[in-house]
Amino acid sequence: MTQRNLTRRFLLGTVAMLAGASLLPQGALAAEPLKVAGVYTVPVEQQWVSRIHKAAEAAQARGDIEYTFTENVSNTDYARVLREYAEAGNQLIVGEVFGAEAEAREVAADYPDVAFLMGSSFKQDDALPNFAVFDNYIQDAAYLSGIIAGAMTESGNIGMVGGFPIPEVNRLMHAFMAGAAEMNPDIKFQVSFIGSWFDPPKAKETAFAMVEQGADVLYAERFGVSDAAQEKGILAIGNVIDTQAEYPETVVASALWHFEPTLDAAIAAVKAGEFMADDYGRYSFMSEGGSSLAPLGTFEGKVPQEALDLVKEREQAIKDGSFTVDINDEEPKSS
Repeated sequence: MTQRNLTRRFLLGTVAMLAGASLLPQGALAAEPLKVAGVYTVPVEQQWVSRIHKAAEAAQARGDIEYTFTENVSNTDYARVLREYAEAGNQLIVGEVFGAEAEAREVAADYPDVAFLMGSSFKQDDALPNFAVFDNYIQDAAYLSGIIAGAMTESGNIGMVGGFPIPEVNRLMHAFMAGAAEMNPDIKFQVSFIGSWFDPPKAKETAFAMVEQGADVLYAERFGVSDAAQEKGILAIGNVIDTQAEYPETVVASALWHFEPTLDAAIAAVKAGEFMADDYGRYSFMSEGGSSLAPLGTFEGKVPQEALDLVKEREQAIKDGSFTVDINDEEPKSS
């Protein structure tokens, strides 16, 4: 049976059992909200997951989906929760499987009529047609935020604190570094990973050490870094979400991730019976509306015009395809 038929059978399954799918007018279920579940290993307040959660709530508010979720699921318990949601009749399950990849794919194989859209470091497998992957490929916005950072550092020393050196994080850091080098090719970078997706105290202590080593701008890939910058009276660049409201004198700019294009594409595919193994990471590109540079807000008038002009020029070129931010998934190193 083809993937299209499998997914269509899934969409029409309940009614088919009662009345026979062949008797249904085409698109009879189109107006019904899709049952969608989110399975997250961290709190929904964590920046990466918060963008998925925000997009799902928006889709529910406009009536496209019926959304439920579970947060703080351990990697060892992840497969069990996936199975429970699949058994409960959810048609699309979204989450992140960086620490439970093999187990999640085994669950997907057992439920071929359920669409799985998972944050993953691995690519899609055509042999598992109901399992698609994504990540926050926001290197475009990270590059632009690097230009701002390069213009704002006075010491020429930038500290960068990340969670894990996985490809998705590495590419953002490299893009940021490339942007900063546009303004000052002699900038030095301190790079460190804390080995956790959510450990603000550890991220903060790591950032403090970088400040002691001369950093006057911090790249806050993790929560806790901007707290260190605020306490030390230096600047920070945000990632994924805009936290300037919480750090008005600290966070100059942020590379924002918009998950809406990714989720909306998946919802449309499931409803159309066309969901298949695919890499949804492309929907995070700036040209797809999946990323942007946050407004300068409290830093309006404080960023050198030279940097602003370059940001404007590069942003337009990225959107029209005349400039491409290099993708480097290798682990970044300190200068």
